[in-house]
Amino acid sequence: MRRVASRTRSYIALGANLGDPPSQLRAALERLRGSAAIDVAAVSGFYRTPPLGPPGQPDYCNAVCAVDSELEPEALLDVLQGIENAAGRKRDGERWGPRVLDLDLLHVEGRVSRTPRLTLPHPQLQQRAFVLVPLMEVAPGLSIRGLGRVADLLAAVDRSAVVPWN
Repeated sequence: MRRVASRTRSYIALGANLGDPPSQLRAALERLRGSAAIDVAAVSGFYRTPPLGPPGQPDYCNAVCAVDSELEPEALLDVLQGIENAAGRKRDGERWGPRVLDLDLLHVEGRVSRTPRLTLPHPQLQQRAFVLVPLMEVAPGLSIRGLGRVADLLAAVDRSAVVPWN
């Protein structure tokens, strides 16, 4: 795994809408905590949100966590995809289809990426209330290069469908 010289704060979106979504998010967080290269610094509450994409899907359980890591962004992405695969994630090409687990690298402080594999910040971050609500919870003062402050981004979207998971 490629490492950077010092620890960098990164933000990860977690989502699931198949099986027992809250349990899958908790298990993913435990796998992150179990990684020697990653320290989980903060975790938002869990939120219920309607799915994007094909109709007839169950609601999603969404959250965001902040992590500190020495890993390069693509190496961190490798860890996230390994956790997804271990949870049974199938990449069948269906865009916005149901997921047993979805981990998206949203933002890495001080880094921008435009590779075929990784775009940072995440290209739809500013449009997604289901990401911005929990992101605001863990990083209320965060400003994302090229997008602005999380508080301002959240103020510009409809967040009425993002409710606490009970």
